[in-house]
Amino acid sequence: MTLATAKRFTITEYHRLADIGFFTEDDRVELIKGEIIEMAAKGRPHSTYNRRLIRELTILLGNLATLQSQDPIYIPPNSEPEPDIAILRNRTDDYFLNHPTPSDIFLIIEVADSSLKYDQEVKLPLYSEAGISDYWIFNLITYYLE
Repeated sequence: MTLATAKRFTITEYHRLADIGFFTEDDRVELIKGEIIEMAAKGRPHSTYNRRLIRELTILLGNLATLQSQDPIYIPPNSEPEPDIAILRNRTDDYFLNHPTPSDIFLIIEVADSSLKYDQEVKLPLYSEAGISDYWIFNLITYYLE
């Protein structure tokens, strides 16, 4: 009897799938530990709080750091999550040459309602294992900062 195993992708293979048009422009996916994960749809509260955070963080940070919203970060060897917000070290190329890595990250913020359990149980350990020590979850279910 042959057991089926899931195909795990490297970041390079994941990018190649995107390059050949495997994903459509409307696909909301991210690579987590080699698995292509469909991200939860964002509702109005999620989008509103994300915008509010971006507005306030832009004022607070000024030019002290780079603010990134819903863009990839590179966690070798096989993860490329897209956190709601990442506060990054400034770089002269503005990350044109490659996505931020854990050493570039000051803080990651996830805004969570339907994704709360996923952000707590999957993303928290992923970020921790990568050496990202500062991770906040804006819990929209109980309106609590974790």
